Amino acid sequence: MTNPTSLKDSGSSELRHNWTYDEVEALFQTPFNDLIFQAQLAHRAHFDPNRVQISTLLSIKTGACPEDCKYCPQSGHYNTGLDKEKLMAVRKVLEEARHAKASGATRFCMGAAWKNPPEKDMPYILEMVKGVKEMGLETCMTLGMLNEDQAGQLAQAGLDYYNHNLDTSPEFYGSIITTRTYSDRLNTLAHVRDAGMNICSGGIVGLGETERDRAGMLIQLANLPKHPESVPVNMLVRVEGTPLADVEAVDGIDFVRTIAVAKIMMPASCVRLSAGRENMSDELQALAFLAGANSIFLGDKLLTTANPKESHDRQLFNKLGINRDDISGQEQALEALCPLREQDSLLNNELNNEHYYDAMAQQAS
Repeated sequence: MTNPTSLKDSGSSELRHNWTYDEVEALFQTPFNDLIFQAQLAHRAHFDPNRVQISTLLSIKTGACPEDCKYCPQSGHYNTGLDKEKLMAVRKVLEEARHAKASGATRFCMGAAWKNPPEKDMPYILEMVKGVKEMGLETCMTLGMLNEDQAGQLAQAGLDYYNHNLDTSPEFYGSIITTRTYSDRLNTLAHVRDAGMNICSGGIVGLGETERDRAGMLIQLANLPKHPESVPVNMLVRVEGTPLADVEAVDGIDFVRTIAVAKIMMPASCVRLSAGRENMSDELQALAFLAGANSIFLGDKLLTTANPKESHDRQLFNKLGINRDDISGQEQALEALCPLREQDSLLNNELNNEHYYDAMAQQAS
């Protein structure tokens, strides 16, 4: 029988950067009840368990992306029937941000289907960031790869978060994307961190990856010199016309396991329950919150895919007692909600001078 004391000890709030495959695969194999218990202990060490941060995501430039990500309806390589749209006017973006704030969002995220942001569009992007910041909202963008100068410009404009997902493990990555490398993604994260912005980076469950691939993705994130402040865990939305339209649906319990393992490995990070919620039952979402997910997107659409109706999310929160004290509908400050703790050292991490942990090198050894 499992020793309850050992379980309590394993729900540690310690921030580590030296996770191994053996450790993470053992977490994935932990009995489900024990795993959720560990994740909940880790979560409560850093967060109010009955609060969920609310963001809104807007597609500011849609479709015709030159990348060949096999899951993405915005890729120009596939015919998904998506209407292509040019970069949205700054005025329109700010109108959407005002609506998001009125709906209770504390962070406004803007996404553009680019390989990297064109220099001619950077002035408009920077104006969007400044305008949203002036409303008192946290700002987040996902624009593809960034060079060092672009990251610096975004930081100077006041961008709080930059999203750039790793998607999956280094080993499986080439089966999903060929138009940019894993190192390209990690280099962008390094530019974001060096510019002083917060990192939002996670992945997708249900691409046809193995459990070991899920472990590899989380190892890459958790063994960064500093954990991402936000870790989105997406359930694949299968879109007709993409190469992954007919891939086998991921099991809900396996999805929640990934949430729980992410929380145990990165206990002070906000784990975001992202794409795929449209197809999740209330019970599955409740399990994800129990496993440590504490951030969602509010609104009927995530870039180009469906999301639960705002009214349904409110009803679910009411049933679960989440954000119950928000009488005004306004969320508490992000700093109080997602207190990623600074560290004086990297906890014996031997990668002090590197931007990322190389899981492929570990596997080879």
